[in-house]
Amino acid sequence: MFYNVVERIGDIMNINIRGKKIEVTDAIKNYIEEKIGRVEKYLKNDNLDAHVLIKLRGRDQVVEVTINTHHFVLRAEEAGNDLYAAIDKVVDKLERQIRKNKTRIHKKINKEKIIEFELSDINDIEEERSIVKRKVIDTKPMNEEEAILQMELLGHDFFAFKNANTDLVNVVYKRKDSDYGILEIK
Repeated sequence: MFYNVVERIGDIMNINIRGKKIEVTDAIKNYIEEKIGRVEKYLKNDNLDAHVLIKLRGRDQVVEVTINTHHFVLRAEEAGNDLYAAIDKVVDKLERQIRKNKTRIHKKINKEKIIEFELSDINDIEEERSIVKRKVIDTKPMNEEEAILQMELLGHDFFAFKNANTDLVNVVYKRKDSDYGILEIK
């Protein structure tokens, strides 16, 4: 059963709060609005949408937040016994994502504007991460179960393979809930 609450805070963000197997009370709604409002100061776009899903997974209460901006998507998930602590953690995680990637975010948003300036005009360029290793993999056709086994044997969180049934390149990955996901590349 889903419980929906849609609220607008400030002039910037629409918050859509849904509860799955949990009723969204006014106290929970107000707490989420207050905490998600902290992220609003980093985002200067108009009419942003934040989707908050609160659900039960076993004994844990899970909070998923997805914020769609015009240029990128922010997403974080946290679980715990205390719903309010999970909300605090998920907002902290979103703030860390924004701070950690602020150079990339500004570069992406201002790409057209940056072209107009010389690089010598920019004084405070932060150090960016770069690709330090590149691998070429020779994939042999295998089914999804074989790919999961291979991923587990390697101790990785993902594994790229050629699906023997579809003849497409797939990526199997381990999800946070310990299940598996498949990405099909067409």
